[in-house]
Amino acid sequence: MIVGRVASSVVQRQVKYVVPVPVESAAGLVSRVYEQVADEMRIVVPPALLHSPSPDVLAAYWMLMREPLMPARHVDRSTKEAVAAAVSVANICPYCVDMHSVSLYDLSSEQDAEALAADRVEDLADPHQRAVAAWARTAHQLDDPAPAALTPAARAELTGVVVSFHYLTRMVNVFLSSFLLPPGLGRRSRRRAKQGISRILRATLRAPRESGRSLALLPDAALPANAGWAAPHPEVAAAAARSYAAFEAAGERSLPPAVRAIVLDRLDRWRGEETGISTAWCEELIAGLPPAERAAGRLALLTALASYQVDDDVVEEFRRYHPHDATLVDAAAWAGYAAAALVGERQQAAFLR
Repeated sequence: MIVGRVASSVVQRQVKYVVPVPVESAAGLVSRVYEQVADEMRIVVPPALLHSPSPDVLAAYWMLMREPLMPARHVDRSTKEAVAAAVSVANICPYCVDMHSVSLYDLSSEQDAEALAADRVEDLADPHQRAVAAWARTAHQLDDPAPAALTPAARAELTGVVVSFHYLTRMVNVFLSSFLLPPGLGRRSRRRAKQGISRILRATLRAPRESGRSLALLPDAALPANAGWAAPHPEVAAAAARSYAAFEAAGERSLPPAVRAIVLDRLDRWRGEETGISTAWCEELIAGLPPAERAAGRLALLTALASYQVDDDVVEEFRRYHPHDATLVDAAAWAGYAAAALVGERQQAAFLR
């Protein structure tokens, strides 16, 4: 009990810009999500904490990530963790790269884990896992669908992992410290640390997980057309439908229509390319907006297309007009969701061609 409280206190300090709901005082929906997260991951992990100021968005994150990733119904957990690591590399999210390469130390091998962390998908030992991870690494850039040998339900699970990690890496880049492990560790020390963490996580990674456990957290919703990729898998489809509805509601209450329209228009023209060091493209798009909408547009555009460039200045300017933690979480969550949903929609279109 004491160890768990200490660990929760440490991970809570990794969250930036918002004050997470403390585990010991959580109530209502936040408490229900925290209970599931702690039960399945041993502690309430930082990605859950960062969402906690907005309870329905917290539930949406958890079910969108949990249902494709954690139950191993049609695809083994090792392959799913390889996909999560590949997407994390693609989105320049060092925290998530560390986390999911650590998982692979136990589920696969140190060699595979480090190959993925170093963006060397071609070095994975297993040919099936190599093909799936290679697809995931570029799923946002190319129109190539998931490998044809997958069953429809397996394809839905893996596309769900891709979509959820295109969402989650954006939120992690905005709200968490950049590294799970201290950046000053040498190569050998980093590997020893990953080995130790992987042993601690073994039970959480290998324990069987019930499919659909998270679905009662949010009300039923119709599966939208842009989540058609999830249809062959009932639990993943239900998670996508409920979470997409929650993210849309978060966008409506936190971002003006003009800002959402600019983000969606820019995403429609995005083909997975990096935006580069300069943010001039963002400033040009929001130049005609009034100051409050300009601050919101900057946060949303950068979260969607260059989340690693959201910094203190971007957040402080947003907070000048929108001071509440829940509004900040809602705005960033909608932007991350908009980009992630587009990746899933394009994957479905590629499969149907």
